Amino acid sequence: MNFDLPPDVEAMCEALAGFARRDLNGPDPFEPIDFRRRWQLAGKQGVLGATVPEEYGGSGLDAVAAVALMEALGSGCTDTGFAFSAAAHLFACAMPIVEFGTPEQRQRWLPRLSSGELIAAHAITEAEAGSDIFNMGTRAELRGDHYVLDGTKVFTTNAPVADVFLVQARTGGGFFGITAFLIEAGNPGLHAGPPYTKVGLRGSPTAEVYFADCRVPLDCVLGGAGAGASVFTGSMKWERVCLFGVYLGAMRRVLDSTIAFANDRVQFGSAIGEFQAVSHRIVDMVAALESARLLLMKAAAELSGGGDCEVSSGLAKVAVSEAAVKIGLDAIQLRGALGVTDGEAETLLRDALPSRIFSGSNEIQKNNVARALGLGRKRPVKHR
Repeated sequence: MNFDLPPDVEAMCEALAGFARRDLNGPDPFEPIDFRRRWQLAGKQGVLGATVPEEYGGSGLDAVAAVALMEALGSGCTDTGFAFSAAAHLFACAMPIVEFGTPEQRQRWLPRLSSGELIAAHAITEAEAGSDIFNMGTRAELRGDHYVLDGTKVFTTNAPVADVFLVQARTGGGFFGITAFLIEAGNPGLHAGPPYTKVGLRGSPTAEVYFADCRVPLDCVLGGAGAGASVFTGSMKWERVCLFGVYLGAMRRVLDSTIAFANDRVQFGSAIGEFQAVSHRIVDMVAALESARLLLMKAAAELSGGGDCEVSSGLAKVAVSEAAVKIGLDAIQLRGALGVTDGEAETLLRDALPSRIFSGSNEIQKNNVARALGLGRKRPVKHR
């Protein structure tokens, strides 16, 4: 496989990494006004519409180029939470509108989502509907020329600052009993709660979203009535592949600084990088990163080619998230006591922990891959 990027994409990635280092690192704790300021800068730089078609204000990149761009963003932006929010906005919200939206919906939302004028949030997870997403309790009842939504969503990325919500609600039974809606934040029946305090991704505002007698016009349905599960599957296809490029960049940034630390830190009269216990651990870190990157790029190539990337995306998601946790732990260990003080090694570990859970937990990914391989299916009985 050849994942060499075209010169223009390479130049774009190099420029983005420098821009992110200079302009996208924000304060801790999260501050809404500064978040939106950086958001608009990211929009002007083309981050928020990278895979959106050019006719709607995006760059029209394929999934391989998008992974490379997210990798550059993760490398330059030490606020991985901000990068995560940007990726979730693009892949879980904008791309479903690209793939399922009407011409009017695309024209209404995509240019402003791509430019950074608007922030989007995808509200699907509920307290009793995480891995078991079809167990959702949020209901949408058709009443003449509108729907009325009632229910609560949890762990909704960007909810406290979002201008538009892509919401999944139950309108019937079974796979075709879920419908997706595009709802403006100003709707009087929608209310976002305060941001969660989280162990990691602190720069990404996440909260609960409440719907109480929320009236939604028919033209806000995305993909048609009963198409919500397909909309969700499509969004996860993009998110599980492209969003995880952010972690590739974050891992590479911390790996580079760990190598520099091992060369500079002297104990017993030698740089610790000369000790086999240290050098072998760093080699293992490199192997984990490069292996995960190859799997992610393979999944991106399959997505770009229109193929079924269920196996490759599941494997890549598991590999990248587990590699991020491993590299975070190893980076802390190699720094010794300095690793447990405030710094990029402990930040990577905190930011990596949620990656094993969101976009479908790693256990669910393994279930998906096993199912795709035909495991667990009863073989037909052969009659003689």
